[in-house]
Amino acid sequence: MTLHLVKLCVGTTSIEDLAEWQAANRQFKPKGGGPLRVFHTTFQRPKREAELIDGGSLYWVIKGIIQARQRLLGFEDGHKKDGSACCLILLDPKIVPVRPVPRKAFQGWRYLAQDDAPADLKSGPRDGVALMPQHLRKELASLGLI
Repeated sequence: MTLHLVKLCVGTTSIEDLAEWQAANRQFKPKGGGPLRVFHTTFQRPKREAELIDGGSLYWVIKGIIQARQRLLGFEDGHKKDGSACCLILLDPKIVPVRPVPRKAFQGWRYLAQDDAPADLKSGPRDGVALMPQHLRKELASLGLI
């Protein structure tokens, strides 16, 4: 069964801000070549890796609302700038907007069951929520209206 992670996106104000920050700070080319990879560092390595890699995503909480996700590609051992050990969460560079869902603050990351994961926003005339400006989606979600 597919499992996801949910994580607070501290310091960003929007999906666009997250994309810009990742492009400037969190991309690398694998040593053996291949496509560009995006990563996020975390202290604890998830114990349920097999379930996460089987179609899982990292859902980002931006300003108290789950707003986007990135597909999980893998996990590697790494080091932070200060030399301390960490886990690198490898992510697909594509950031997918999702239906906004309010989420209270927490530390670290949490597992998110498939049934609890918000649906992707589909662009086009069939999904009116996707056509709304991000600030309006956030406001309606905080009021529990979407």
